[in-house]
Amino acid sequence: MRPDTSHWRDNASYDYFDILPIEGLAWECLRRHEPYQRHYQALLTARAENAPFLPETQRLWGLRFPGQAGFVRLGAGCSVVA
Repeated sequence: MRPDTSHWRDNASYDYFDILPIEGLAWECLRRHEPYQRHYQALLTARAENAPFLPETQRLWGLRFPGQAGFVRLGAGCSVVA
Protein backbone atom coordinates (compact mmCIF):
# COMPACT_ATOMS: atom_id res chain seq x y z
CA MET A 1 0.00 0.00 0.00
CA ARG A 2 2.81 2.38 -0.74
CA PRO A 3 1.55 5.68 -2.16
CA ASP A 4 2.81 6.85 -5.52
CA THR A 5 5.41 9.48 -4.64
CA SER A 6 6.73 10.03 -8.15
CA HIS A 7 4.99 13.42 -8.48
CA TRP A 8 5.32 14.69 -4.93
CA ARG A 9 7.13 17.86 -6.03
CA ASP A 10 4.50 18.76 -8.62
CA ASN A 11 2.35 21.55 -7.13
CA ALA A 12 -0.52 20.70 -9.48
CA SER A 13 -0.77 17.31 -7.78
CA TYR A 14 -1.98 19.09 -4.64
CA ASP A 15 -4.40 21.63 -6.16
CA TYR A 16 -7.40 19.65 -4.92
CA PHE A 17 -6.28 20.29 -1.32
CA ASP A 18 -7.51 23.88 -1.70
CA ILE A 19 -11.12 22.77 -2.09
CA LEU A 20 -11.20 19.85 0.34
CA PRO A 21 -13.63 20.04 3.26
CA ILE A 22 -12.03 19.45 6.66
CA GLU A 23 -13.09 15.78 6.57
CA GLY A 24 -11.36 15.34 3.22
CA LEU A 25 -8.16 16.92 4.48
CA ALA A 26 -8.24 14.71 7.58
CA TRP A 27 -8.68 11.63 5.38
CA GLU A 28 -5.78 12.64 3.12
CA CYS A 29 -3.51 12.89 6.16
CA LEU A 30 -4.77 9.70 7.80
CA ARG A 31 -4.46 7.54 4.70
CA ARG A 32 -0.79 8.53 4.35
CA HIS A 33 -0.03 7.54 7.96
CA GLU A 34 1.96 4.27 7.93
CA PRO A 35 0.48 2.80 11.15
CA TYR A 36 -3.01 3.36 9.70
CA GLN A 37 -1.93 1.73 6.43
CA ARG A 38 -0.71 -1.32 8.38
CA HIS A 39 -3.97 -1.46 10.34
CA TYR A 40 -6.01 -1.27 7.15
CA GLN A 41 -3.86 -3.95 5.48
CA ALA A 42 -4.58 -6.22 8.45
CA LEU A 43 -8.31 -5.60 7.93
CA LEU A 44 -7.98 -6.51 4.26
CA THR A 45 -6.09 -9.68 5.12
CA ALA A 46 -8.82 -10.64 7.60
CA ARG A 47 -11.51 -9.67 5.04
CA ALA A 48 -12.95 -7.30 7.65
CA GLU A 49 -12.59 -3.99 5.80
CA ASN A 50 -16.37 -3.43 5.77
CA ALA A 51 -16.87 -4.13 9.47
CA PRO A 52 -17.41 -1.06 11.65
CA PHE A 53 -14.45 0.03 13.74
CA LEU A 54 -14.71 -0.60 17.46
CA PRO A 55 -15.03 2.61 19.53
CA GLU A 56 -11.44 2.18 20.76
CA THR A 57 -10.20 1.97 17.18
CA GLN A 58 -12.23 5.04 16.21
CA ARG A 59 -10.57 6.99 19.01
CA LEU A 60 -7.12 5.64 18.08
CA TRP A 61 -7.35 7.11 14.58
CA GLY A 62 -9.15 10.30 15.64
CA LEU A 63 -12.40 9.35 13.94
CA ARG A 64 -14.45 10.43 16.94
CA PHE A 65 -14.15 13.21 19.48
CA PRO A 66 -12.44 12.01 22.67
CA GLY A 67 -15.28 12.97 25.00
CA GLN A 68 -19.03 12.72 25.12
CA ALA A 69 -21.10 15.29 23.25
CA GLY A 70 -22.66 17.94 25.41
CA PHE A 71 -24.89 20.96 25.16
CA VAL A 72 -23.35 24.30 24.26
CA ARG A 73 -24.97 27.59 25.11
CA LEU A 74 -22.75 30.49 24.17
CA GLY A 75 -23.87 33.83 25.52
CA ALA A 76 -27.58 33.10 25.32
CA GLY A 77 -29.49 35.79 27.16
CA CYS A 78 -32.74 33.88 27.40
CA SER A 79 -34.35 30.59 26.49
CA VAL A 80 -36.19 30.00 23.24
CA VAL A 81 -39.91 29.57 23.71
CA ALA A 82 -41.86 27.78 21.01
